[in-house]
Amino acid sequence: MNDIIKNSILEAVEGNTLSMWAIYVTLGTGILFSLYIYGIYYLSQKKGFYNKQFNVVLGVLPIITAGIILAMQSNLVISLGMVGALSIVRFRTAVKEPKDLLFLFWSISVGIILGARNYVLAFAVCMVVTIVLFLLELLPEGRATMLLVVNMDKDGNEEEILSILSKYVRRSKIKTRNRTMDGLDMIIECGTKKESELLEEVSAAGHVRSVSMIAHDGEAVY
Repeated sequence: MNDIIKNSILEAVEGNTLSMWAIYVTLGTGILFSLYIYGIYYLSQKKGFYNKQFNVVLGVLPIITAGIILAMQSNLVISLGMVGALSIVRFRTAVKEPKDLLFLFWSISVGIILGARNYVLAFAVCMVVTIVLFLLELLPEGRATMLLVVNMDKDGNEEEILSILSKYVRRSKIKTRNRTMDGLDMIIECGTKKESELLEEVSAAGHVRSVSMIAHDGEAVY
């Protein structure tokens, strides 16, 4: 049984011997796909914060991943060593943007597919991801949620502020309320298109020291 298993493994490894032509084609195709992903990330980040260094990483990842997969296919010892080496790698850099995670997984997936020498599948995945990505970008966004920060003196009336809010927003939620000897501080989550009018009326209310409206993306931490 040991001989059968050993011979089957050796035959599988010998059958996966790569030629120089296959290596050049795979890496060359990886360069083309890397440039494609680089360009798509650049175009998709025009409205947001563009990080060139991160985009360079995206462009190189498919080539590196394809090289790793090719090495694992060609030699059993290298594949076992590569699995052990990659299992101890830890990355400490946090990815802040959810879209960046999409592009990271896309680059790595394309590299794996190219390493398996399935070029048609890699092309199909890139086309589908690009179409879906830009179609979702065209969908309209919902009304942005704002944070209304109100600072009042000790005689401030919370109900007066809420009654003013009811004129401009349908729903509002008090996220934090802090009363001290000097006054009352409130942070209210709301959404309105008439921000200037709301700020003017709240600031004109009695006992209001200052008022500001802050935009936030996602969950706010207080």
